[in-house]
Amino acid sequence: MFATIYLPNFYLQAAMRHQPGLCAKPVALIEEQEKKPVIIQLNDAAEKAGIDKGMTPSQALARSLQVVIKVRARQQEKSIQEILLHYAFTLSPFVEATAPGICTVQFTDHRHLQAKVAQVIEKLTKCEISSQAGIAVTPDISFLAAYLARPVLHIEKVKEFLAPLPIETLGTSSPVS
Repeated sequence: MFATIYLPNFYLQAAMRHQPGLCAKPVALIEEQEKKPVIIQLNDAAEKAGIDKGMTPSQALARSLQVVIKVRARQQEKSIQEILLHYAFTLSPFVEATAPGICTVQFTDHRHLQAKVAQVIEKLTKCEISSQAGIAVTPDISFLAAYLARPVLHIEKVKEFLAPLPIETLGTSSPVS
């Protein structure tokens, strides 16, 4: 069995960490090292304000003057990734840092998996890190479950889980996007 722990909007979470006052405001994240910085991640409030990924900061500000433009916080990203891996290793010695904000854990002991993973999600929440997790028989299915989880989703019947999903779900949930 595998579990994937997924931190949605990983780069944005890192940039906003320890700034709880920003949660209610529209926030967009840019990669400042690009020639033409564009928004790479945004929160729900920014989406509701009509801001989209790929917009320039000036386009975002034209949609909402309240939008806060943040730049990637690489040191915070590193710290959050280390915290994620620390807690993942409390579940099993078989952990892979799959992508930024994503790790996959392989279990040899299948007892009480959901409760164990839920405890890790709770510990991450106490660290002000939003996370969700999926548990399944393969790493790919566990990632898909994590992407859709609120906060933990254990998939026992893979065909029944996959059948109703729209094909777009598979394209938008790539671990390397």
